[in-house]
Amino acid sequence: MKVGTPVTPVPTPSAEIRPDSGLKVIVSSVASDAHTWNLVYLQLLLEEMGHRVDNLGACVPDELLVQECRSRRPDLVVISSVNGHGANDGRRAVRELRGHPETAAIPVVIGGKLGIGGAGGTDHAGLLEAGFDAVFEDSTGLASFGSFLRSIPSGVTT
Repeated sequence: MKVGTPVTPVPTPSAEIRPDSGLKVIVSSVASDAHTWNLVYLQLLLEEMGHRVDNLGACVPDELLVQECRSRRPDLVVISSVNGHGANDGRRAVRELRGHPETAAIPVVIGGKLGIGGAGGTDHAGLLEAGFDAVFEDSTGLASFGSFLRSIPSGVTT
């Protein structure tokens, strides 16, 4: 490369996203989970898929999750937990979301290491009954999560 030759930046996937494309997604953890690597991974994955992501971070109290959903009006909420208590905390969080008219219809999913019993030890039916639209445990894989994402129309809550 010659000195003074202009360098054309390589666009990142998120730089190519139009502001009106994809889903508006909130990524969050549960109140008891201080892990962030899973949230950053999900944020990057969703952004590469063309979605707009607000990452609320770790240790998110239920009330804050509801408040952020009321103000941001997402198309989807993705709750991720890796501390083994996600199922218990997630039930409480989704009940809070379902208990408010402004957030009751937002699709909400949960995934990660949701219990301490290992793969298959989580009560998926109980999580769905509590109000989750889908449950993605570690062993589920990203293919089913991607299929679920494609089934959600953008702008469902606006």
